[in-house]
Amino acid sequence: MQQAHITKQQWLIKFWFTLSLFAVVLVIAVNSGNQHQYKDVVESGVLKIITRNSPTTYFQDRDQSSGFEYELALKFSEYLGVDLQVEVADSLEDLITEVESGNVAFAAAGLTVTDARSEHVTFADSYMSVTQQLIYRTDRKRPKSMQAMLEGTLMVTAHSSHAQQLRHLQKTTMPALTWIERDDAEVSELVQMVENGEIDFTIVDSNEFQALSGFYPKVRTAFDVSQSQNLAWAFAKFSDNQLLNEARDFFMLMRETGLLAQLQERYYGHQNQLDNVGTLTFLRQADERLEKYQPLFEQTALQHDVDWRLLAAIGYQESHWRARARSRTGVRGLMMLTRTTAKEMGVENRLDPEQSIVGGSAYFAKLKKRFSHINEPDRTWLSLAAYNVGAGHVRDAQRLTEQQGGDSERWMDVKDRLPLLTKKKYYKNTQYGYARGYEPVHYVQNIRKFYDLLVWREQPEPSYTMLGEGSIFTASNTYKTIPPLTQVN
Repeated sequence: MQQAHITKQQWLIKFWFTLSLFAVVLVIAVNSGNQHQYKDVVESGVLKIITRNSPTTYFQDRDQSSGFEYELALKFSEYLGVDLQVEVADSLEDLITEVESGNVAFAAAGLTVTDARSEHVTFADSYMSVTQQLIYRTDRKRPKSMQAMLEGTLMVTAHSSHAQQLRHLQKTTMPALTWIERDDAEVSELVQMVENGEIDFTIVDSNEFQALSGFYPKVRTAFDVSQSQNLAWAFAKFSDNQLLNEARDFFMLMRETGLLAQLQERYYGHQNQLDNVGTLTFLRQADERLEKYQPLFEQTALQHDVDWRLLAAIGYQESHWRARARSRTGVRGLMMLTRTTAKEMGVENRLDPEQSIVGGSAYFAKLKKRFSHINEPDRTWLSLAAYNVGAGHVRDAQRLTEQQGGDSERWMDVKDRLPLLTKKKYYKNTQYGYARGYEPVHYVQNIRKFYDLLVWREQPEPSYTMLGEGSIFTASNTYKTIPPLTQVN
């Protein structure tokens, strides 16, 4: 009996040793693809990342890829001297899983750095700080405290930092809190559901709502649900540090050169320029008036290699697409041409919409040629400013920018100097003198917003399950109701 007991004990020790050894081998095998990640990227010439579809991360505009995260990752691939390959995750859970498995180099998806996520991935340096915000529909009373979340249907994306924050609140201060988590919904879909009255609340990162608010004029932010949180790229925990260190060096360079600030300005600098009324007015007039002139904008845009939606945005800013528009300063027509510009562009009748669109578009194309040495999109923004205030005043602002140590080829620098042309201290030493320098700044920002709205109008409607009448959701794997920790009477 004693011998049998010893044999059994020895067998158990051997079994657990073998199992432990197998686990170690399995971990090594699973992560073997990560050990030489940087080397593989350089040798293959391809940087494969994973992201998600949203206005702040990655989206397709016709045949062109766009999005803040996409452009940031593209610049990193150029920094490494390799091509970028993008994979889109079906859910946040899949996104983290792909990073852990080593199938991608990292996730560039606007991920919030949280303790829960840090158990699975390693984050690079943060490139932006955000807060989580409660979103509600404007036809209801503005929520003033966290307790308001108990008074309506709250939905967030499953496995998101928002879901983690709600669990934290439920555990610490709000045990009666309940909400719905959805696997297959992006933030923009949830905001639209609030806009349509399908749900009462959702939670959105501040940068995402900044990008989305113009498209959904019936929703607003109530208050912050979290403290400031960092966004960062996520790498596999067992990946080699060289690629991670390259990313850290890259972000340091982006900050030092101002390229990170420039990219942030490109995607967020013109947001919140319109109030809700302005957005609703634009969308209504786009439905009522634009169809009549869209073929003209499209045809003219092809001739000058310009996006027709940009020309249409100029037309709206100038006249709200009114063919017989006039101003006290003497400019007239849909594109509001001066007599001098009309004569220069061969426009005989400024009140003829076809002549106005053709002439205004040709004039804008001519201005772009003056700034041909400047990279896009700054070339376009500076050309728009020149359309409004004149190329000479823009040149003066560029010279002021250089004198003050800024970059005269960056719109984000020049737009800070244009308002100085209203002050004698500055304009007395310029070639073209005084200008209403605030106007071109607002002019450009408005057109950028109108352009974004026109792009958004062409996107397909997001598909989501409508709430059933009399009850909330039918049984579905995509929805999960999180019950309260305490019984609510």
